[in-house]
Amino acid sequence: MIKRLFPMPLHAVMLTLVWLFLNDFSTGHLVLGLMLSIGICLLVAPMSDDHPKVQKPFKALKYFLMVLWDILLSNFEVAIRVLSPNSSLRPGLVALPLDLEGEFPLAVLASTISLTPGTVSVDFSEDMKWLYVHVLHMKTEDDVIQSIKQRYETPLKEIFSC
Repeated sequence: MIKRLFPMPLHAVMLTLVWLFLNDFSTGHLVLGLMLSIGICLLVAPMSDDHPKVQKPFKALKYFLMVLWDILLSNFEVAIRVLSPNSSLRPGLVALPLDLEGEFPLAVLASTISLTPGTVSVDFSEDMKWLYVHVLHMKTEDDVIQSIKQRYETPLKEIFSC
């Protein structure tokens, strides 16, 4: 019964908080924000897909912090490469074989790669077994593949138990 009335409780709370941050905090805005957030959640709940749950939240937090660190370091690395002579750049396109399964974990992997400066996820193969990645500077294709697999894919397999 509760699940039917509040199909997405976390989303409703977040929407209400955003509503309150965007408006003056008052009882009227709190009530209106709750009504809107619950109404929105009731409307979109039938359209949402189930995705794998995070099985290891502490590993997910560690992964998140690692990605933030990688983004910070990559920004400096890309800045140095871009400001140095262009002859030092060796861009390339890499076909990354995937062991990870499931749409959501694959989307997290592709997003992580694209968020890290110097790499961009281009496309998945039709069978979802390969991810094509553009790299700003590539020493060797194997180095790029091993780096992504060890740094990002392996932790995601543990987090989502894939």
